[in-house]
Amino acid sequence: MSFLVRLTPKGGRDRLDGWTAGADGIRYLKARVAAPPDAGKANASLLALLARELRVPKSAVAVASGQTSRLKTIAVEGDAVGLVTKLQDLGQAK
Repeated sequence: MSFLVRLTPKGGRDRLDGWTAGADGIRYLKARVAAPPDAGKANASLLALLARELRVPKSAVAVASGQTSRLKTIAVEGDAVGLVTKLQDLGQAK
């Protein structure tokens, strides 16, 4: 399964801020990490955070597109029903 994440590097600490919708109506998960956007450090921190929150191995989470963009498509392997439930629990749209 895949979903969108808007990443804020150098955001103070690693955390997920819930779901929101952009001006275009597209929903995405807001995330922030303490790591800088240098040599993939922010992406690696994001993947570790998502793996921990979704309770899946780090190898099951990848950036499918948007490596250098703030808005990224994240691909996660695993039980789709369980993952959807966990993602919904991360917060309601703001």
